[in-house]
Amino acid sequence: MTRPNAIPRPLVRTNQWVIVTTVLLSFVTHQPLLLLIPLIAGVLGLFTGFNPIMRFAKLFLHKPLSEYALEDREQQNFNQIIAVVCLSLSLLGYMTHFAIIGIVFSLLVALAAFIAILGFCIGCFLRFQWSQYRYRRSLRHS
Repeated sequence: MTRPNAIPRPLVRTNQWVIVTTVLLSFVTHQPLLLLIPLIAGVLGLFTGFNPIMRFAKLFLHKPLSEYALEDREQQNFNQIIAVVCLSLSLLGYMTHFAIIGIVFSLLVALAAFIAILGFCIGCFLRFQWSQYRYRRSLRHS
C-alpha cells in the first residue's frame, strides 16, 4: 500500500506542539529523557512511516483527511530528520554531561517547531536554499 504524498496539517501541528511541550517540560523538570518522546516518534516515522504522535492525533480528526490543509510529505520528512538529529545531539549532550550542548540543540528544535507553528517553516527555507545551491552548482558544471 502506498502512502499519500501529503499529511493533514493538524497532524503536523500536533507533532510540533509535542516537540515544543516536551522540550519545555524537560527544562522545567530537569528530565532530559522526556526528549525521548518526540525522538522515538520521529525515528519511527522516518524509518517505518508510523509516527505514534500523529497516529494518536488522527483519532481526533472529524473530517476526511483530504479536507484538511495538507503538508508535503517529503518536506515533513526533511524537517523530521532535522528534528531527530537535534534531539539526538541534545540527548547525547546531556548524557555526556555537556549540558550546554543538550540545552542548545533542544532549544534549536523547540524554536524551529514553534516558529513553524506560527507560520514560517525554517526547514522549508533550508531545503529550498539547498535546492537552489544544487541547481546553481549544476549550471556551472554543465
